[in-house]
Amino acid sequence: MSEHPIADEIINQINSINGWFEAFGHDHVRTSEEAAALRNGYTIAQGAKALIVRAKVRNQGKQFLMLVLPGDTKFDSNKAKQVLDAKDIRFATEAEVAEITEGVKPGGVPPFGNLFNLHVIVDPKLFAQDKIIFNAGRNYSIGMFAADYKKLVKPLVADIT
Repeated sequence: MSEHPIADEIINQINSINGWFEAFGHDHVRTSEEAAALRNGYTIAQGAKALIVRAKVRNQGKQFLMLVLPGDTKFDSNKAKQVLDAKDIRFATEAEVAEITEGVKPGGVPPFGNLFNLHVIVDPKLFAQDKIIFNAGRNYSIGMFAADYKKLVKPLVADIT
């Protein structure tokens, strides 16, 4: 069992498509660099960094979304605004993240925004990796095939880095 029910839900989804995964507990991490140091057999580029942002989308108002990118990259707010047709974008606050994710702390949010009713946008560089790995709670990681992730989440794929 994991530290947060969302990890169990992700594992159930992977199992539902007979997908491969590995999961393990580890010390608390908050950054991609810290996580990569604990994940033997994975590179920082395979880390799927999940960011919850609030965007002011034209003709749709303010909404929360999830941006997912490789752990060795940073999101480009101008590119994200263009993809979203947004005039403003900001990171969600820690309180907003906790409310949206039912208590998952920043640094532990998995890239399954669909489980939180969030629209998910993934940078295509992540899919250059065969396998990806991500936090599902601050002290728990799940590795899986990138193609299975894409099948389960059905994200919009767009250049946001």
